[in-house]
Amino acid sequence: MTIVQLKYAIAVAEYKNFTIAADKCFVTQPTLSMQIQKLEGELDVTIFDRGKKPISLTEIGEKIIKQSKKIVSESEKMHDVVDIDKGIIGGNIKLGIIPTIMPTLLPIFLNELVNNFPLLKVSFFELPTSELINNLKNNKLDLIIASTPLEDDELIEKPIYYEPFIAYLPKTNENFGKKEIVPKNLYSNNLLLLKDGHCFRNSIENLCFDCNEYKGKFELKSGSFETLINLVDEGLGITFLPYLHTLRLNETQKKMLHNFKNPKPSREVSLVYHKNEGKIHIINEIKNLLNKVTKKRLQFNDVNIISPIKNREAVRFD
Repeated sequence: MTIVQLKYAIAVAEYKNFTIAADKCFVTQPTLSMQIQKLEGELDVTIFDRGKKPISLTEIGEKIIKQSKKIVSESEKMHDVVDIDKGIIGGNIKLGIIPTIMPTLLPIFLNELVNNFPLLKVSFFELPTSELINNLKNNKLDLIIASTPLEDDELIEKPIYYEPFIAYLPKTNENFGKKEIVPKNLYSNNLLLLKDGHCFRNSIENLCFDCNEYKGKFELKSGSFETLINLVDEGLGITFLPYLHTLRLNETQKKMLHNFKNPKPSREVSLVYHKNEGKIHIINEIKNLLNKVTKKRLQFNDVNIISPIKNREAVRFD
């Protein structure tokens, strides 16, 4: 058997279609089918049930694909072994970032990454936390940047920075103009949130709803901070923003920002990878670079870490 045959089998298992799998692997469908038949012949098993639509794995096929993913993943680490020995930071790495971090972190990080590691090719993927974790465990990603803690024993988290939440209030709000506020001041207001699936939404719910019952007249769930900001600008409610996002606001909008008292409710942003990941030397270099570029903009220590997992208590850090 060959690594190529295993890759073809993994592709068919993923797409449940030989034609689509061949297209994704950049080969003709007959070539892919022939290689998988050779693999099945060598192992003397049937990996795929071709009589079903879509194509499905047989019982032994599921075990073979699971093992194939491990073998392919380990084979791809061979180049990393050589690079480590030569002291080279290069090769390919797949990095996933959650949507509430990507727009603000990538612009301040990408140029530094390219300039410091010209031999490293990084592919970026913007996905919700649940999808990032799933892809990390299935070897589709090498590492992710997400809000933590994730409370997953299979993953290793390396905190990069702590990012405070900032309240964004209209002038009509009774708390507008206060030097500092506390979460309980905001419970009776109309709260504008990101839609389900965003870990930032989970954190805000943990911050607000655990302490008091929400009493707003309505609740809106949006997919972007921009929509929430525009609604607050029209006096239709209040929202929360991560600190880095507030740096992009205009001067008029910045007057609507209100800081929380210490310890400031915040999110912990970490570099996360699987405990069996082999590209540790690259991950450590990326972490060091992230620490360098974010230290200039984020120096908050007296913070209260709000969990990105629903119904979790905050953790004080100082």
